[in-house]
Amino acid sequence: MAHRGFAGENPENTRAAAQAATRTDGPGRRADMIELDVVPTADSDVVVFHDDNLAGRDGTGMGLTDTSGLVWETSTEMVTSATVLRTEETVPKLGDVLESIPNDVAVNIELKNPGSTALRFGEKLTGNALETQQVIWRPFVTRVVDIVERYDHEVLFSSFYEAALAVVSEQSMASVAPILWESIDDGLAIAEAYDADAIHPPVAMIRGTPFFDDSRFGDTDLVRRARNNDRAVNVWTVESWYQADRLIEAGVDGLIADYSTLLPE
Repeated sequence: MAHRGFAGENPENTRAAAQAATRTDGPGRRADMIELDVVPTADSDVVVFHDDNLAGRDGTGMGLTDTSGLVWETSTEMVTSATVLRTEETVPKLGDVLESIPNDVAVNIELKNPGSTALRFGEKLTGNALETQQVIWRPFVTRVVDIVERYDHEVLFSSFYEAALAVVSEQSMASVAPILWESIDDGLAIAEAYDADAIHPPVAMIRGTPFFDDSRFGDTDLVRRARNNDRAVNVWTVESWYQADRLIEAGVDGLIADYSTLLPE
């Protein structure tokens, strides 16, 4: 699964990345699925972009684009004119990227942010808390679903936010997958609530590998628990052949990877 279009090799979340990850004549493996992140602009258009800010990442001075500002407070014209990682590629609209992906390649759309700072991250919600969050997510998710349904790809929606997946389940028959963070139990409860076809845990959650963090996740065998409920386990973010080999041995189904060369062709 090409994370942001194999972000270690290509300018992430761009049309060029999607095209490179799905070519049949290049080095490395052709992606079975492309993972994309989506956020809105100030004009309510859906663009493919990972961060909240157009420039700066994780508190560093690195600029992802040549433009600054919150994506959802910036006009579509400015966002889609911003160049990515000092290349000639610009931030694309979701529809433009989907047009760049062959229909036989699946698409994982991560619902990143609907344009709000009042979100509940990585937790199982109930009652009024869930309803309040769904109100925040619903307009954005509605636009995303409408765009996706114009294309013929197999689509998997994922998110760290339960309410985003709840709204997808209201509006679409598409598969969903919670992205897990600190709580395995919360992630599995969200998967159960929306009959998720998959779960997306970080590398550190996979028991039986050198990367498993038992200080955080104890004795939980996440792969076994997912298997018992017929859910695929797609793990993020895989960055080396060594990680890939150990994770496959542990029984994961999908590798959300930054490089196309982690597995033999």
